[in-house]
Amino acid sequence: MDAWRTGIVSLDEKNIWIRGYEIGELMRKQTFAGTIFLLHQGRLPTEGESRLLDAILISAADHGPGAPSAAAARLACSGNRKGLSSAVAAGVLAIGDEHAGAGEACMQIISAALERVAEESISMEEAAERAVDDAEEAKKRLPGLGHRQHTSDPRRDVLFAIAREYGLAREGVAFMLALERVASKRIKPLPMNIDGVLAAILYDLGFHPAFGKLIFIIGRVGGLTAEIAEELSREKAMRIRIPVVYDGVPPREIP
Repeated sequence: MDAWRTGIVSLDEKNIWIRGYEIGELMRKQTFAGTIFLLHQGRLPTEGESRLLDAILISAADHGPGAPSAAAARLACSGNRKGLSSAVAAGVLAIGDEHAGAGEACMQIISAALERVAEESISMEEAAERAVDDAEEAKKRLPGLGHRQHTSDPRRDVLFAIAREYGLAREGVAFMLALERVASKRIKPLPMNIDGVLAAILYDLGFHPAFGKLIFIIGRVGGLTAEIAEELSREKAMRIRIPVVYDGVPPREIP
C-alpha cells in the first residue's frame, strides 16, 4: 500500500517539525495564531499577519449560548455529561452554510468579482453592481451582508482598522466595502457582518475560500469549550427544555 503523503508535519523519536520548523522553537517564538498561519500557508506570518489572524480568532470565539453552535454543544452536554468531545463535535456540526458558512461563499464572490475587475478593466463599484445583479437573478441572498441581531457588527471596524494599520487591507476589503454600499442602495441597508469582514481580510491574506469556514471553526471551538464548562458547572443534567407545540392530528383509535 502506498504511504500517505504530507507536507505539514514530520517527526522522529525525539523531534517534531511543523512545515520544517522545530516544535520547541515555534513554542518559544511563535503565537498560536502564527502557527495556524504557518500550518495553512506554509510560511511564518509577518507581525501584522499574525496580529490580524489573532484578532480574527478572537472575533469568532463566541457569540452567546443562543448561537446554533453553542446551543447544540450545550444541549449535547446536558444529555451526556461525560461526553465532552461529543459536545464539542455537536457544536462544530452545527456550523454550516447558514451559521458561519457565509465566509467561504463570500470569498468565492470576491474572487469572481476581482477576476472581472482585472479581465474587463471595470471599477470595484461596477463589479459590486454585477455581483448584486447575479444574486438577484439567482434569487439568492448576498453572503456576508446583514445581521439578525446587530445593526452594525462591532467587530467590523476593529478588524478593518488592524488590517489598515499593517497595510493588509487590499482589494478584498475594497470590494466588500463597495458591495456593502451598492447592496444597501439597491436592496436595503445591509451592514457587513463578520463573515463578510473575515472573507475580505482572508482573501487579502491569500487564503483559500474554504479557510473562511475553517478559521471560524478554529476560533469557535474555544468558545464552545467555555460554554460546555459552564453547562457542567452551573446547570443540572437534562435541564434544557425546548418549547414544543403539537399541531398534529388529535388522539384516535386504530380501526
